[in-house]
Amino acid sequence: MGLLRIFSSTLLLLFLLSCFTFYSTDAFDPLDPNGNITIKWDVINWTPDGYVAVVTMYNFQQYRHIQVPGWTLGWTWAKKEVIWSMMGGQTTEQGDCSKFKGNIPHCCKKNPTVVDMMPGTPYNQQIANCCKGGVINSWGQDPATAVSSFQVSVGAAGTTNKTVRVPKNFTLKAPGPGYTCGPAKIVKPTKFVSADGRRVTQAMMTWNVTCTFSQFLAQKTPTCCVSLSSFYNDTIVPCPTCTCGCQSNGTQRGSCIDPETPHLASVVSDHGKTNYAPLVQCTSHMCPIRIHWHVKLNYKEYWRVKITITNFNYRMNYTQWNLVVQHPNFDNLTTLFSFNYKSLNPYGSINDTAMLWGVKFYNDLLMQAGPSGNVQSELLFRKDASTFTFEKGWAFPHRIYFNGDNCVMPPPDAYPYLPNAGPQWEVSLIKLVVTLMSSMAVVLVYI
Repeated sequence: MGLLRIFSSTLLLLFLLSCFTFYSTDAFDPLDPNGNITIKWDVINWTPDGYVAVVTMYNFQQYRHIQVPGWTLGWTWAKKEVIWSMMGGQTTEQGDCSKFKGNIPHCCKKNPTVVDMMPGTPYNQQIANCCKGGVINSWGQDPATAVSSFQVSVGAAGTTNKTVRVPKNFTLKAPGPGYTCGPAKIVKPTKFVSADGRRVTQAMMTWNVTCTFSQFLAQKTPTCCVSLSSFYNDTIVPCPTCTCGCQSNGTQRGSCIDPETPHLASVVSDHGKTNYAPLVQCTSHMCPIRIHWHVKLNYKEYWRVKITITNFNYRMNYTQWNLVVQHPNFDNLTTLFSFNYKSLNPYGSINDTAMLWGVKFYNDLLMQAGPSGNVQSELLFRKDASTFTFEKGWAFPHRIYFNGDNCVMPPPDAYPYLPNAGPQWEVSLIKLVVTLMSSMAVVLVYI
């Protein structure tokens, strides 16, 4: 009887599980639900043993870009293809090409890994949108620099649309893990318009690969945090302790530097110039980046906020940095000082999300940790009588992203609170008159 009950319970559990479909939401960003990197392969002509293709990467993400040391793209050939030559990019390894006599291929590996060329590459090795060291800006910040391309000549491959086999198992590192790429899908051939707009040509064959980002895969620990303060409370709420690591943790020992260390510059350089792992200033939060939100002033019809971004990383200058802030009063943003602004509307008509970034040649470069390692701006908001309040932490942001990474906020119960107002006495005109007459009567009696 007991075994029958267990068996029945197991069947019921399996039935219930079969009624539900579970979806992975790791790669879903609620503030950029359609963001992705699309890799397009355009076969532009055939060769005696293969084809020549232009590979273009489009960063369709609103605010997440690929920074130094740049992207790395990999795949696995479907057959026994080789790469005869490349322009605008190169493979990191040649592989075993010993079976070839005379002309030696650029790469013979079954699973090649390609990186971008560096700035200054000779012109006869370049193509359009190449040679930026693998750095790609975000589409929302600067669409003109959100593209990267290279050209590849493939041999030992098919020479027609029916005999070509698309590569598989695509991987994208930017520069580390975080992106997951789907399978290549054959789409309609890309059409190209001539410079004068009078002729249209098209690719022989085109396939696309879509890669999506997940912060859970990219970092095991956060990379930024938020601190808060206000004019109506003396309390400065710091980043939560050990947000990005702890100084006392044995695995973190030696990974931070005291800013008071003698000969600080030589100490930092000794840790390696080509190492891109964060080398941070010793703090309670141990984060490379801190964003401070200060509610600065309160006017009759407006209120003002000051934002300061501080870099605690000695190894990184953040070029083309950006900040995404979610706050319900962004629909009434009046003036922004020394930052660029773009409204993001991830929820349709609700305008509560803003992307901020630096002004070119002024503060678009966030310098490494030190006296110059910060940028700041002030925002002026118009008050909306139906929603505005300083109570219950309303004046502070809901969330903040730096370069696409979600920053850790302090717990809500630690936010600077609004001091309780004193008792408000409602005094009528009659009471004032009666009080005044009583006072005059007392004075007359004494006279």
